[in-house]
Amino acid sequence: MMLVLLAAAAQGEVARLKELVSLEGERDNQLLGYGLVVGLARTGDSQTTLFSTQSLANLLKRMGVTVDPTQMQVRNTAAVMVSANLPAFAQPGTRIDVTVAAIGDAKSLQGGLLLLTPLKAADGQTYAVAQGPVVTGAFIAGRLGNSDSVNHPTVGRTPGGAIVERAPPSVAPGNHFKLQLHQADYGTASRIVDLLNQHFAGPVAHAETPGVIAVDVPGLYPAGPVAFVAELENLSLDADRPAKIVINERTGTIVAGKDILIAPVAIMHGALTVEVRTTFDVSQPAPLSSGKTTVVPQVDVKAKEEKARNVVLDKGATIEELFKALIAIGSTPRDIIAILENLRSAGALNAEIEVI
Repeated sequence: MMLVLLAAAAQGEVARLKELVSLEGERDNQLLGYGLVVGLARTGDSQTTLFSTQSLANLLKRMGVTVDPTQMQVRNTAAVMVSANLPAFAQPGTRIDVTVAAIGDAKSLQGGLLLLTPLKAADGQTYAVAQGPVVTGAFIAGRLGNSDSVNHPTVGRTPGGAIVERAPPSVAPGNHFKLQLHQADYGTASRIVDLLNQHFAGPVAHAETPGVIAVDVPGLYPAGPVAFVAELENLSLDADRPAKIVINERTGTIVAGKDILIAPVAIMHGALTVEVRTTFDVSQPAPLSSGKTTVVPQVDVKAKEEKARNVVLDKGATIEELFKALIAIGSTPRDIIAILENLRSAGALNAEIEVI
């Protein structure tokens, strides 16, 4: 089945600066930790998952209970990796969501409880600690060969399950800061500079590169840098959007801006199918004869060629009209992907094609 999503117009889309830029140094930080989920209904790791038994034994030892790891069964326990995004300017005491994923052979994390897990950043420092019930939004029922599962039971989330213990390194805006465009573009950068200089009545901004704009807070601005950034982010302008078609050949999904233009072109598309089939016949000799039973292969070759189907697009045709015409003649997702690639090679498609 083909899924064709038509996005908004490629150019002239009005957007706030909040959606187009971000402050340099204002970024999320990824956190990662190793922990244990307990309380599972015999859907945890098996005894062959050695790190689960070792982790549980170490945890009990810190609580004053000494247990031989080889004598433990951990069917109600699962070893997991815990990940989270620490937002910029997060302060100690702030709660953030975490994602929990099994790394052993656990069958499901449904109903489990994540135990106290330190979350570290790339610098090795602990910035948050996670603990709480795991929500999977999935379940598994049955045992052995007679079982069924819905969604993905070995990955879950703990909403608000981590508490920030250390503030991340973030750069607060001062009287001079830089804006980073989410998508570097000469036209969009020039428009932003003109908008800021016009709105704040002075040369407050200039573009250093297509992706970076330097901004100076006016000296007469009374409310300070934070209020200045808040006012800046709510300004709107027409942003340039690159003409792009995104193709996922594995799923047959095509996403494109519906206003992408196609040069006048005629498309003829057909298919040739060659089928080679081998059957084996048994040659049986007459009774009491000196012959032997033999197997005789029979090779049959068939060739089938479909009639060519054609589509003619006049001047000013859009990608939306192309999709409708191709669907009308029964083209498959693979056909449309091949046609788009050939159109670009022929110079009739003025858009970038990205295959994911």
